Amino acid sequence: MIALTDVNSFYPSAEVVFEPHNRGKPLIVLTNNDGCVAALNRQAKELNIPRFAPYFQIKELCEKHKVIVRSSNYELYSDLSMRFASLISEYSPNVHIYSIDESFADLSGQKNLLQLGADIRRRIWTELRLPVCVGIGETITLAKAANHAAKKIRGYHGVCFIESSQQREAILSQMDVEDVWGVGRRIAKRLKLFNIHKAIDLAKWPPKHAKTNFNILLEQTVRELNGEPVKEWDTVRADKQQIWSTRSFGERITDIESLYQALAKHCAIAAKKLRDQGSVAQQLIGFAASSSFDETPQSFKILHRFEVPTNDTSVIAGAVRENIHQLFKPGVPYYRAGIGLVELRSECNVQLDIFAKDRSNPKLMQCLDAINNRFGNGTALLAGEGIEQKWDMRREYLSPQYTTNWRHIPKIRC
Repeated sequence: MIALTDVNSFYPSAEVVFEPHNRGKPLIVLTNNDGCVAALNRQAKELNIPRFAPYFQIKELCEKHKVIVRSSNYELYSDLSMRFASLISEYSPNVHIYSIDESFADLSGQKNLLQLGADIRRRIWTELRLPVCVGIGETITLAKAANHAAKKIRGYHGVCFIESSQQREAILSQMDVEDVWGVGRRIAKRLKLFNIHKAIDLAKWPPKHAKTNFNILLEQTVRELNGEPVKEWDTVRADKQQIWSTRSFGERITDIESLYQALAKHCAIAAKKLRDQGSVAQQLIGFAASSSFDETPQSFKILHRFEVPTNDTSVIAGAVRENIHQLFKPGVPYYRAGIGLVELRSECNVQLDIFAKDRSNPKLMQCLDAINNRFGNGTALLAGEGIEQKWDMRREYLSPQYTTNWRHIPKIRC
């Protein structure tokens, strides 16, 4: 049996964990630089606020209905997500973190699964104050369907365990085919040409027809909807072949030093990802550009090949420093920039060069990572990244980082 635990409206729910006085009020979370609506709670959806709408277009509507507006608090979301996944892992030795707010758990061999699901839901609320729904089924796809039922169908109260074929058919009869995991709107549109509108219609479709008219993935979905386990979550993920770090600025950059600081920060982010997967990069790609909406958009790019593949932040940032004049042009209001690390390979199989010195310092990078892992990202950084990063992402409506910043720890006075 597979259980899927999913946090309801994760970003808005995380925002009220330490601000319970805001529960039940309409709340939205914005994207980077407070540009668009990234997430909404139920109360905000009832006001017909569209997701991904530019904030400036709905600002008056939000003010009229006293909608709480928050910038994306990634530090808070990440920490709560790790705590959520840690709690799930206490109920099963085999857990797969599917996304920031979803985790699968293998409950094979355990008894009283409906009660277990209720216990998981209650404990996450008690310890984290995050509302979740739990769906349990014989397959990954049925666990997803059960989670949908727990969230959308009355009577389940946040927990659904598909115990019988009759219950399975009843749930699938109330699900649109596009709500089936792995289907989506594009495939659903084609399925409707075959008179398949509900999930139960897809479950009753011969698997060979699904494979012939679509692909083997849809065939597997049909089999899973009938209780036949054929899909597995990946136990080993392939290493990335390219690593990128890019972002638009909170305010335009017009001087070369600020542009280098922004690129140095991207170097640190990308290099850390390299070290985390045990890889090194042979080549660096850097770019800087004005906005595509400017009257005369401009974009600049550099390519730098390392003599010895590296994952050292200082070496990568040094390469950017050597080439920064190719990216900077006076008078250009830079809107975004980024770094890409390509031609990746395992750090255990690095081809050295007898005529080139390896400038990497693995012990220094281990020390840097250890400090940041213990005390939070950005605790130790390259001087080149700058101390006051005025160009950094604009987050005017940012809530406190209650769990990751000592200065933001909630205080109780009595």
